[in-house]
Amino acid sequence: MNGPLRYLLLAALAPLVFFAPALAGGSSAVYSAFVLIALFATMAYGLDLIVSDLGEVSLAHTVFFAVGSYTTALLATRLGAGSWTTLAASIAVALAFAAVLGLITLRLREFVFSLVTYAIAVIAATLAQNWSFLGGSDGLRGIPPLDLSLPGLSLKAGNDRELWPVAFLLLVVVLYLVDRFRHSRLGSAAVMTHLNPRLAIVSGIDPQAVRLKVFLFSAPLTASAGWLYAYQRAYVSADILDSYFLILMLTAVVLIGRRLLLGPLVATALILSQEKFLSLGGYADKIILGGVLIATLAFFPRGLVGLLQPLRQTVRRLMGKPASD
Repeated sequence: MNGPLRYLLLAALAPLVFFAPALAGGSSAVYSAFVLIALFATMAYGLDLIVSDLGEVSLAHTVFFAVGSYTTALLATRLGAGSWTTLAASIAVALAFAAVLGLITLRLREFVFSLVTYAIAVIAATLAQNWSFLGGSDGLRGIPPLDLSLPGLSLKAGNDRELWPVAFLLLVVVLYLVDRFRHSRLGSAAVMTHLNPRLAIVSGIDPQAVRLKVFLFSAPLTASAGWLYAYQRAYVSADILDSYFLILMLTAVVLIGRRLLLGPLVATALILSQEKFLSLGGYADKIILGGVLIATLAFFPRGLVGLLQPLRQTVRRLMGKPASD
């Protein structure tokens, strides 16, 4: 689908999504679900770039989510910083972390890369649970309501209904950035680096530089979700580094299919709809989530869209076209 048509379709869908909570009843539970879908989808898009475009499985992307949340909580509760300041600081700190972690880990590949990033996530979780500066096991509480007011314009959000427009806008911005990335020279270089490193080098591409740039691009996306999540919950604790968030991100990336612009969003919506409205209990929901990830990787490695491939090939044969591209 070409660019103008793609944007036209998304522009047509945007109002439907924005007013969906009101159309679904407008209860606080519905708005809470939609806000979390937007936030967790935004969180997953950062990892999606690493997994789908670079071909690496980072198990430390929850750290960037935590960086956004903890930076926001620390500045808001201890310095009284405003929401615009905490957003800028969350992005800046995420970039700094990404640069350090990137320089360490992006020299590694595949299995070793995943192991090292997992070790980083374990270290981060241990620090968050035990370091008093970060609130320890009690976390950081008392985060004030979101306030994005500008001169002459009041933009405050103290509940999920008021947070929804901000979460929706953040999601739209992230979708646009991901789409532009995948149609940029850096995006093309990332895919080439993943699929054919030798050809990339011959073409004058520095694989390590490309990998670091993609890492730096992805980290603020996930951190921005952590920024808004801190305001949504009004507190931050070490549970945001729980394995649940990692499994949620990975499932969102692979469930529908990789490198699909709306894939992580649709997957996140399916996952959270089950947890919010068809929940079987906290532990059961985690087992279901883990089971979905296992089943997808084991039986549907191309995601649910892969199930449509036989139908697509049949239609192409009936139309007298080659069965595959």
